[in-house]
Amino acid sequence: MYMYSGTATSWCSTKQTLVATSSNHAELIALYEARHECVWLRSLIHYVCESCGLESIEKSPTVIFEDNAACIAQIKDGYIKGDRTKHISPKFFSTHKLQVEGKVDVKQIPSSQNLADLFTKAFMNKGVQATRT
Repeated sequence: MYMYSGTATSWCSTKQTLVATSSNHAELIALYEARHECVWLRSLIHYVCESCGLESIEKSPTVIFEDNAACIAQIKDGYIKGDRTKHISPKFFSTHKLQVEGKVDVKQIPSSQNLADLFTKAFMNKGVQATRT
């Protein structure tokens, strides 16, 4: 889910077409898919800002929140680590390049605060109440 000025502007919830061998693998795939939307949205916002004479967002990175610490560590380093992840396609680590270029910044967020989980996980009553305020 992408937010701009506190408003949801783009979101998607689909089943992954690949079989992930771990939650880390699944998160890397999801992050790879999300980066495509991020690149397109940054391009669109840059065009609109430029057309209206507003300051471009190109100077600041888009923050992407991720709740899987292993996924964040691998994206920050930009490579496959060890025997447990050597089977993962290198293309799923391409978010690292965007991070190096300063276009995205992948940050950790607790699962309890991850708004995107609204689309993928069942919430108990307490979780639903927290999102209503």
